[in-house]
Amino acid sequence: MSKSFILEDTREIFTPEDLSEQQRMIGRTASEFVTREVLPQAEHLEHNKDYEMLRGLLRQAADIGLTGMEVPEQYGGMELEKVSTVHVTESISRYGCFSNTFNVHTGLGLTPIAWFGTDAQKQRYLPKLAAAEWVSCYCLTEPQAGSDSRNSRTRAELTPDGKHYILNGEKMWITNGGFADLFIVFGKVAGDKFTAFIVEKDFGGIRPGGEEKKMGLHGSSTTSVILADCHVPVENVLGEVGRGHIVAFNVLNFGRLKLAAGAVGTMKQTLQHSIKYAQERTAFGKPIAEYGLIRHKLAEMAVRIYVTESMVYRMAGLIDARIRELGDRADASRLALEEYAVECALNKVFASEALAYCVDEAVQIYGGYGFHQDYPPERAYRDARVARIFEGTNEINRLLAATMLLKRAGKDLPVDKAPNVGDLKGLFRWAAGMAAKRLEEQEVLAALTNILMEAYAVESAELRAKKSGNPAHATMAEVFRHEAVRRAEGEVDAITNGVVGKRRAIAAKVLEQGKYS
Repeated sequence: MSKSFILEDTREIFTPEDLSEQQRMIGRTASEFVTREVLPQAEHLEHNKDYEMLRGLLRQAADIGLTGMEVPEQYGGMELEKVSTVHVTESISRYGCFSNTFNVHTGLGLTPIAWFGTDAQKQRYLPKLAAAEWVSCYCLTEPQAGSDSRNSRTRAELTPDGKHYILNGEKMWITNGGFADLFIVFGKVAGDKFTAFIVEKDFGGIRPGGEEKKMGLHGSSTTSVILADCHVPVENVLGEVGRGHIVAFNVLNFGRLKLAAGAVGTMKQTLQHSIKYAQERTAFGKPIAEYGLIRHKLAEMAVRIYVTESMVYRMAGLIDARIRELGDRADASRLALEEYAVECALNKVFASEALAYCVDEAVQIYGGYGFHQDYPPERAYRDARVARIFEGTNEINRLLAATMLLKRAGKDLPVDKAPNVGDLKGLFRWAAGMAAKRLEEQEVLAALTNILMEAYAVESAELRAKKSGNPAHATMAEVFRHEAVRRAEGEVDAITNGVVGKRRAIAAKVLEQGKYS
């Protein structure tokens, strides 16, 4: 269960060094595909929104098995273990627009059917999706609801003959919306029963809105999706009527882990570009790579990559182990990910913020050129920003992580004395005990999650370093621990010294005035 890492002594984890040769080969295949087929088209896609080209690239990925990673073999897929899926996701992430298109199609747009679909639904849709004959998308968010997905205004009314649901509503920020053939749509039956549906484009009554004017990811499609008297056969209900939240939230768990894996790949490429530029660019007679402040940035980027990578592969290994324990159950993947929902949220938040640091510092290393569209950091910076919003905002994930863990751990968690210096798991348990009467305060829950996240990150980095015996790993883990302890202690201080109340007073004042002063 997800409370185990905070309450128990973890001794060994899965690490990237444990990847089998077959898993490495799959990763190389994905990386070579991106290098050979995707990156040469990146500039064209950025400026032309060529969705036929995107569809073609998805079909090429399907030809080498990549789009069928999550599909059972009997439906034309590979059904890879989660470690392999994570490795492919990392390997394919070097152009954000394609990886965004790919990940939504193979994940959020496909996994709901693989996990919750009837056999008839799986037979009809999974082979087409695995072959990228059809492109899929995931329609959850609405204009007025945002992160509050259960506040959906999309309505689904049963026809008098009981054969169809008629869907009316609008969805927002739909990746692949402009050219999708299949839509996973959420709406309310009879006004209050939140339900998932599989909607084909050819049903009619469903169409994309215009392409959104986005900060980044210019080469991918993001539209609204409008449903106007869309007739959906009753057999296309996905899961059970009134249980759409089970579909939505479970699928997002794996989406969060895959987002973290993609961030690892993007950070690695960003660091590689930054190293090359720092070695070539001279200032005051020598390469800027020889200056201490540039080396500080490069080192910190490497540390954050190492820690994120350690967290991601640890999590994937745990999920695979739990799936094996569950045996041949059809819902083994879903159940395993549900048990590790807290860690998936922690991975998403940590990775997206580590990515934000890396792309920001890359811009700084490049200086004025980092602000120029002809150089890699400019696009990486824009594309990375949405990672803190995708798959549930980081604010929502912070609230979810602390709330879920405290609920599951129950009375096992609090302790009645301050922990030893540097004991981050003990620090979390102690802070949670002290804040037990303030858990309705979002700022307190977020602070607890930050401590929890530092504890998980430090433990992941140190266990990997111990297992690998690599001195460089040990050094990076040591550097990260030093900063993590300082940050975690700062969160405790913020909970206990009244800063939360003072910030609230400041916010109340500026809201009252509507301006700074």
